[in-house]
Amino acid sequence: MKTSVIIPVKTFQKSKTRLHLSEEKTNSLCRLLLEEVIKTIHDSKLIDKTIVVTNEEQVTDIIEKYDCQKIQDEHETSVNDAVKLAEKYLIDNEFTHSIVLPLDVPFFDSEDLEKLLKFSVDNSVIVVPSRHFDGTNALLRSPINSMTPRYDEGSYSFQIESAQKNDVKISIGLIYRLMLDIDNSEDLEFVIKQNIKPEFCKKIREIIEK
Repeated sequence: MKTSVIIPVKTFQKSKTRLHLSEEKTNSLCRLLLEEVIKTIHDSKLIDKTIVVTNEEQVTDIIEKYDCQKIQDEHETSVNDAVKLAEKYLIDNEFTHSIVLPLDVPFFDSEDLEKLLKFSVDNSVIVVPSRHFDGTNALLRSPINSMTPRYDEGSYSFQIESAQKNDVKISIGLIYRLMLDIDNSEDLEFVIKQNIKPEFCKKIREIIEK
């Protein structure tokens, strides 16, 4: 098994617009979220490489700090295209598994990724939905091109529909910490109240309240 995590990252000025934060706060929050996601991945012994697909220059230091592979996404057309950019690198380097994670799911632990991989079998897809079941918070594929991702279309059910066309085993992973994301102001308020990572939640509060 050779496993990667793909993190598509939009330029920060295009990110988290539904939070209605200033540009400065948005930049700070996105950096904080991304570093927490990457750091947690880095703590897992089962992940061989983290791939960050982005055109955002403000993340270069984080990528270098955790020895990630950066793939340039000059056009930023969609999450689907960002994932596709990473796939070539993964195929060329003989990866067998990939997990797609957005930057706004920072509340998981490394053991949550290990749970996902534990239940993965050849020719399979595991989808972790958001807590509202209206998006995809994690997508595990083995092999890495076993189905074509369908982000940017709303419900995680589109991922299932795509996988069904490719005759692969499909599972839904209801892993609570991975189902928490920060997509809008309501999400932000909810996750802070959950306080799953107290020190991290404190840093979020410091950014949005300053």
